[in-house]
Amino acid sequence: MRHGKKFNHLGRKVGHRKAMLRNMASSLILNKRIKTTVAKAKALRQYVEPVITKAKGNESGDDLMNASRVAFKYLQDKHAVKELFASVASKVAERNGGYTRIIKLGTRLGDNAEMAIIELVDFNEMYTQSKSATKTSKRRRRRGGKKTEDTAEETETTAVIEEAEVSTKETTIEDTVTVVESVKSESEDEASTDSEEEEKKED
Repeated sequence: MRHGKKFNHLGRKVGHRKAMLRNMASSLILNKRIKTTVAKAKALRQYVEPVITKAKGNESGDDLMNASRVAFKYLQDKHAVKELFASVASKVAERNGGYTRIIKLGTRLGDNAEMAIIELVDFNEMYTQSKSATKTSKRRRRRGGKKTEDTAEETETTAVIEEAEVSTKETTIEDTVTVVESVKSESEDEASTDSEEEEKKED
């Protein structure tokens, strides 16, 4: 029996398990994303995140040398250590843990094992861009509060427009009244001339 079991042995002896985790951690640092089973991804997360924390925030010479030696002890790959200190450490400098993300993909066709993608969080540009876009857009409710200068200018412009509309309406009414009066006077003149002509014919 395995009393007090602290981690997943992954069905391997200690040498095989450590070698596998070293290779997976180096591949994750170099490629920023790998596809594996969910159990291996969870074991890799526990293995690689302390190494990234050790590489982060060591800018002085002695600390940097010591941190690079500790990282090489866990990774056993000089290219992965160089990539870790060159790009990964600076990218995750402002993050307090949680450097990796596990995305489940479903089961494998052959043995029905649960598959997943494990990736470095700060190197997924699509996810970070969408997140920043959602952060920049803020929703605000309109409520009756103090009027700003812009609202005051808007009210002044609307008042001027309303006055102009009223003045144009008044002018149009006056024009129609004058037109109606002129038509009435013309019709009266025509009627008077017709009556005079009829009187002359009768005479």
